[in-house]
Amino acid sequence: MKRMLKQLACMTAAVLLAVSSFPAAAMASEGFTGEDERLIDMADLLTYEEESELLETLNEISERQKMDIVLITSEDMDGYTDIQEYADDLYDYCDYGYGANRDGLLLLISMPESDWYISTCGYGITAFTDAGISYLGSAMKEDLSSGNYASAFYTYASECDQMITMAREGHPFSKKDLPHAPLSPLVLPICIVIGLVGAFLIVGSMKAQLKTVRKQTAAANYVKKGSMQLATQQDLFLYSKVDRVKKPEKDSSGSSTHTSSSGTTHGGGGGKF
Repeated sequence: MKRMLKQLACMTAAVLLAVSSFPAAAMASEGFTGEDERLIDMADLLTYEEESELLETLNEISERQKMDIVLITSEDMDGYTDIQEYADDLYDYCDYGYGANRDGLLLLISMPESDWYISTCGYGITAFTDAGISYLGSAMKEDLSSGNYASAFYTYASECDQMITMAREGHPFSKKDLPHAPLSPLVLPICIVIGLVGAFLIVGSMKAQLKTVRKQTAAANYVKKGSMQLATQQDLFLYSKVDRVKKPEKDSSGSSTHTSSSGTTHGGGGGKF
């Protein structure tokens, strides 16, 4: 039964492509394993023009980067209860991927529950770390929530392109690459005021305690009488050797993996919008 659902999902996608009114861009490039389109909008979220232009963008990036970048929207789960399993099976049974390791990733948008999930495979697992997938979701979330689907999907394509390039250059996206939220313009003035008030109170308190202090001209006046008796004096040379070993930082650029129903290793992650 499950296998029939998997086949049905790909057949449904194929039928939608067959009846689509816009010309399908040639995908069967050397090295890619499948012939299905990289954009399948089963939930009908995009206009004709948006779909055509976005497909062209996905094809260009995929072929240049030699990695399948796939986007599928669904108006139901086709009998699946787990979006991770659904996304993995769409990738596997629709034969997406580049080369022997089937490098690539697939973004699945499930409209009934407002879920998104990214399934990665092959080199896609290396290029799209857990931190990277989380960032992709955050980058798309606002547009997905407000119904600006084309904008969200262009963000997906653009960020995928950048993350693949980073990985090819030996620096897969990690937590260190996450953008930091800008500070409020009120933070600096508030900190200055708090600092000035605190300094004024501390200095005032210290000054109040020094009212009985008088300037002394002789050093002996600062030593309590009979408190110091120097019997012997000896200089000793003391030394110490300290070896410092940098504590290894926790790896923030890794990808968690799992095995799909077909036995293929996948990475991935998802969330709500």
